[in-house]
Amino acid sequence: MSIAHDHGGHGPYTVEDLHAREDEGRGLELEDGWLIELSPSAPHNWVAMQLQELLKASAADAGATVFVAGGGEWEISTPAGIRKPDVFVVPRSVARNSIVDRNPVVIPGGELLMVAEVISPGSGSERADRVRKLKEYAALGIPQYWLVEFSPRPKVQVFVLDDEIGGVYRSYAAAMAGEVLKVEVQADSAFIVTLDPEILTEF
Repeated sequence: MSIAHDHGGHGPYTVEDLHAREDEGRGLELEDGWLIELSPSAPHNWVAMQLQELLKASAADAGATVFVAGGGEWEISTPAGIRKPDVFVVPRSVARNSIVDRNPVVIPGGELLMVAEVISPGSGSERADRVRKLKEYAALGIPQYWLVEFSPRPKVQVFVLDDEIGGVYRSYAAAMAGEVLKVEVQADSAFIVTLDPEILTEF
């Protein structure tokens, strides 16, 4: 992750600046007025895709009407600006409004039911995923935040919003490769996600 040098690298930038670029802001987040370049690796993208498919299947099996997205193309609004989560779950009606009606184009972060970020070890985004986004996503009231790691061993940590201690995340569950994680995601119909993190890196 690095600051994108655009127009001489002078900020601060706005959401309008982000979308007015020739590339329409693809591969960039907006954080406190700065354009932040995302540079995910092939392993990172594979793990995100595997998790996305697992969540889709779990929701479908439970008959939950949700939309699972990711891949860095979807934009959500946060107190910092614009984030592009690796994977997230949102009510299907919210996704439809964004896709079909284009209203809003940027999904309000508070509409998310859960969000997951895949850690790229040693990258500039690692600290943001582990620290900054814990606060940002909690401030939006997103019920669950998942931190997913693929190196040195696959691991998933789940944080849930705890309103009793001021709307911050508390650690709820964690599993390493070879262990089983079982988490309920609230939607119109709650659905259970059961996984061994090992499967996220299988090919």
